[in-house]
Amino acid sequence: MISDKMTEALNEQVNRETYSAYLYMAMSAHCNQVGLKGFANWFMVQYHEEMLHAMKIYEYIQRQGAAVTLAAIEAPPASFASPMDMFTQTLAHEQFITRSINDLMELAIAEKDHASQIFLEWYVTEQVEEEENDNDILAQLRLIGDNPQGLMMLDRELAARMTTVPTDFSKGVEAAMAATTAAP
Repeated sequence: MISDKMTEALNEQVNRETYSAYLYMAMSAHCNQVGLKGFANWFMVQYHEEMLHAMKIYEYIQRQGAAVTLAAIEAPPASFASPMDMFTQTLAHEQFITRSINDLMELAIAEKDHASQIFLEWYVTEQVEEEENDNDILAQLRLIGDNPQGLMMLDRELAARMTTVPTDFSKGVEAAMAATTAAP
């Protein structure tokens, strides 16, 4: 069983992860609107990853015998100045999420909550990957500059990104993940 303080903090993280999904859905919609279908695809795949992150915490709270308390989700921006603007915001947001995960880990350590520490290790590792991906795309966008051909090449590259996480959590995250890895 986890403490009330840890439960509250994890519930707040469910909200943050769900907002992340909402933000990336908004970015995907904007990219579709301006004709950057590959960027739209990349952000929609990211949406699915963030929903997995939220659902893992949601189920962990329940498995620990605590109550999930969902809060209102803030509306994300609806338009963006450029792909560079979106990925600058994406990196800043992921850095915020990293700090939030680190704060959760510090709380788990302070409370000697070993189960939560082990659970949160996956998120610590995941955030390293998230920031690395964003930094890689930002580096490419800096190289491209104002070159529309370069932007179209990157758009085609981002179109190839595939959803590798489950998207149906009706039977639970673990069952969904098992089904994803068992699929041909």
